[in-house]
This record gives sequence, structure tokens and C-alpha cells, in this order.
Amino acid sequence: MNTPAHLIFGIAAFGRPDARAVTAAALLGAFIPDASLYGLVAWHLQVMGTPANVVFDQLYYSEGWQQIFRVDNSIVLWGIALMVAAMFRSPVFIALSGAALLHLLLDFPLHNDDARAHFWPLTNWKFFSPVSYWSPAHYGNIVGPIEIIAVLLTSVWLWGRFTSRLMRMLIAGLALLQALPGIVFAIMFAGG
Repeated sequence: MNTPAHLIFGIAAFGRPDARAVTAAALLGAFIPDASLYGLVAWHLQVMGTPANVVFDQLYYSEGWQQIFRVDNSIVLWGIALMVAAMFRSPVFIALSGAALLHLLLDFPLHNDDARAHFWPLTNWKFFSPVSYWSPAHYGNIVGPIEIIAVLLTSVWLWGRFTSRLMRMLIAGLALLQALPGIVFAIMFAGG
């Protein structure tokens, strides 16, 4: 799934209008599994000047990058984190680890050749789903619009739940980023 979708669903599942720290933790948790990818991509495209096709066709699949993704995309590690947070009854850490785990559970069935080893450190096995959230060769032309509709509907629900101007701006911004991915890709590839 696209990152804005993960953020919207993370807020929906774990955010609380009456608890800013919990909502912030939900946002952070929903983002963490993608954070290393954004950092690596930004470094290579903007600082190193690596061509985009090298970044996405070679480096993404390299063992070095995949080792990093194994850690921040581990259902095992985030599941343990959620259990510990629940044992200590910490709403902030439940939101953080729960939103990260939700991110991974939503990603698991929607990645084909770009799948990650979600069960590390137990195994490096990857589930190569027949369905992709983006690749037309794997039904991305069907899944993508469904994802956009789900995000827009969830955003409308969140709009009614969160009444602060800041949260409504964030929700609208994320919905816009999800609905208009061409803008994101244009910005990402501007330096490449």
C-alpha cells in the first residue's frame, strides 16, 4: 500500500481525538515500516545523484537494503512490541506498535516481486503475492483504485471524528496524496 493509506488507516485504527500523544504515536507507527525506504531513496536520488531506475530496479532488491527492510518490516518484532505494550497497558506504545503491525498486515497480501521478509528473524522467506497494490501485471489497476476509495471513505469518517484544524489538514493532505500519486512520483523523480 502507499504510505498515505497506511497513515490514514493507522489513525483510524489507533488514533484518539482526545489523546494527541496516542494519535501521534499511531502516525509514527504507521510510517516507521516505510521510513528506511524513504531515507535510502532520498539519499540516493537527492544526495548521491543515483538514477531512479538504479534505485528502484537494483538497489531496492539488493541484499543491503533488504537486510534493513527485514528489521523494520518484521511482523514478529512488531508483534512482540505490541504484546509488551499491552502488558504495560501503554496507550502510546500500543498505538505505535499496533499501527506498525497494521501497516505490515496490510502490505503482506499486496506486494509481488517487491515483497519483504515479514517473518524475520525466524525466516527470510517472502510471500510473493499474486496481487499488487501498484503493478498492473498483478491487478494493481484494480487494487489501486480500491485502495484510493477506501482511503477517501476512511478520511471522511476521520474528518467527523477529529475536529481540530491541524488534524483535518493532515487528513485532507494524506487523502490528496493518496488520490494523486502522480504528484508524489513527480517530486520523487525530480532529482533523478
